[in-house]
Amino acid sequence: MWEIGVFALATFFVTIGPIDVAVIFAVLTSGMEPDRRRSMAWRGTMVASGILLLFAVAGETVLSLLGISIAAFYTAGGILLLLIGIDMVFARSSGGVSVTEAESREARNRADISIFPVATPLLAGPGAMSASVLMMSRSAGDLLAQVVVIFALLAIMALTLICLLTASRIQHYMGVTGAHVLTRVLGVLLCALALQFVFDGLEKSGLMG
Repeated sequence: MWEIGVFALATFFVTIGPIDVAVIFAVLTSGMEPDRRRSMAWRGTMVASGILLLFAVAGETVLSLLGISIAAFYTAGGILLLLIGIDMVFARSSGGVSVTEAESREARNRADISIFPVATPLLAGPGAMSASVLMMSRSAGDLLAQVVVIFALLAIMALTLICLLTASRIQHYMGVTGAHVLTRVLGVLLCALALQFVFDGLEKSGLMG
């Protein structure tokens, strides 16, 4: 059971990226009142948690209704995470776990950025949504394992909230270079996790013995 817990924690930590998001949040909210920043941090984290929990609980059912096999989703989700991981290794903004340049410009003109871009796509982005469905599917048939996955998701979201509330300090100590170093390290880990999902998908499809 501890194995699925560690795997889920690692997957959610990499795909949500609490520290990376905190650095971006600090930049987007520079000059704002502390109370306003705290309010947006709480609201963004709560909304993102709701979105990811919805995908975790109902994602597989939706896939079934759409006629998409879990093997296909494993493979497609793994490829998506792999592409995000590659962008992370090269410190490029793809929009998968960060905001694009256009989104960043739009966010700076908004009075409240808690829903966009904090809740989505920064926290509940394509990578984190896919990871939620994949991790719950990986634990299908084992209620205790699925509860562990949910707790792992909530634990990472709690860590994310702490990072957002202390975003200015994190930005000060890490800087751009430090954030890029962490992103590259996590990108390598995400690539490995993504390939594991692809292999699992191919195995479930019967293409691999």
